[in-house]
Amino acid sequence: MKSKLDPLSMVAMAVTVFSVSATAPLTAAASASPLAMAFWRNCLGFAVLGPLLLLLRRREVVRVARGERGLLRREQWRPLVFGFLAATALALHFAAFMTSTRLTSVAMSTALVATQPVWQALIAAGQGRRASRRTSAGLALSVVGAAAAGGLDIRSGGTALTGDLLALLGAVAQAGYTALSERSRADVSTPLYSTFTSLVCGLELLVVCRLAHIPLTGFDRSTQLSLLGLLVLPQILGLGSLNFALGRTSATTMSVLLLLETPVAALAAWWFMGQGIKPATVPGLLLIIVGVTVVVTSGVEQATAQQGRHRRTAIPPYPAHAPYTPQPPYTPPHLTFPHPVRRDPRVDWARHTEDDSPTVILTYHGAGAFDTLFLRMPHAAEEEPGLDGPTEARADDSRQR
Repeated sequence: MKSKLDPLSMVAMAVTVFSVSATAPLTAAASASPLAMAFWRNCLGFAVLGPLLLLLRRREVVRVARGERGLLRREQWRPLVFGFLAATALALHFAAFMTSTRLTSVAMSTALVATQPVWQALIAAGQGRRASRRTSAGLALSVVGAAAAGGLDIRSGGTALTGDLLALLGAVAQAGYTALSERSRADVSTPLYSTFTSLVCGLELLVVCRLAHIPLTGFDRSTQLSLLGLLVLPQILGLGSLNFALGRTSATTMSVLLLLETPVAALAAWWFMGQGIKPATVPGLLLIIVGVTVVVTSGVEQATAQQGRHRRTAIPPYPAHAPYTPQPPYTPPHLTFPHPVRRDPRVDWARHTEDDSPTVILTYHGAGAFDTLFLRMPHAAEEEPGLDGPTEARADDSRQR
């Protein structure tokens, strides 16, 4: 990862923010049902990711189809269930968020959906992870900002309040998708997982559209252009530039930059749709952005501090865990034999220095080097290759040659 941002990385980050920010205005400008728009977005995404997966990850797809990877083994059914639940949460996010763009303003919808890191921190706290004071402060700022920005909608009620609640539901669903994906990403690559979630989302939204009798065809030209824009901008350019930028900068930087989606989407809605921003909601929107920024940055700092604390405490200093105790030098015990040992005649053989000198070969049988000892007299014309005998025996062999 580069320490300084080069122009190419800055362009990729700008393309990411612009492409992702186009989601809400394009959805709000279409005339089709938001659920139909969500279905076609996932369907078109799968139509793009599927061929790329077969082209780039053909071996992985074949292994999964044959059941050779852990995805289809019995012990991996639990991650597979979590994958279905994560895809369901993602489908709920698309349905709630894209519906909220029709009921409330684009600025409110994107700002409330951007509170996903806040709900992610709450889910982590529910799992037993202790939040820092800075994270708690960011949560408080986000809650106050959301209440201030949605104050007018709360007083007026109606569809605007419903849109705000749906936007918050989309943020919660996206946080659930992230939490469930952490448990389901076992032995599966990112392209395969993305294609799998797009397929499941598309199928689930198709079932919902069929049950609700929502038409999926016969759209006007503006809706068709909006679908094409959703495919090109957030689905292809947005994800592609995001992955490219993540290889050159930190995830924290990209998370903070993606908070610019709210002002960029609001400007796009004002420019193309004439949708203005109520001045009373501006302070609340700014508080939401500041609070989410604090949550994102504090989460990274807390993880860094935990890593540093782990490095300091995981392995204590040497005297603390392995004190040195001097040991006396080893002295072999004195061996005594109950009966006198007779001199081995083979030792006298080894003293021969003439042409009839024997060759000593030690053979190993696993237990040690002294299991078997062979002594034989070599012939004058015999060649003894690779013998590791005593120095005297090798000298005699050289004199023989």
